[in-house]
Amino acid sequence: MTQFSVPEMSCGHCTAAIEKAVKAVDADAKVDCDLKDRTVRIDSALPPEALKSAIAEAGYAAA
Repeated sequence: MTQFSVPEMSCGHCTAAIEKAVKAVDADAKVDCDLKDRTVRIDSALPPEALKSAIAEAGYAAA
């Protein structure tokens, strides 16, 4: 499981966009977005950099 801090994630649209972007690169990924903590936890076989790139493609900086 990989966890990212996504400070700009603030609403349901944000979480949907991030989940869609991650699922586009790994359809089997499990994505859990926590708006309160502004974190995204992803269970995926892909390396963290690939997941971070997917989040960036959705328009969000992840650390």
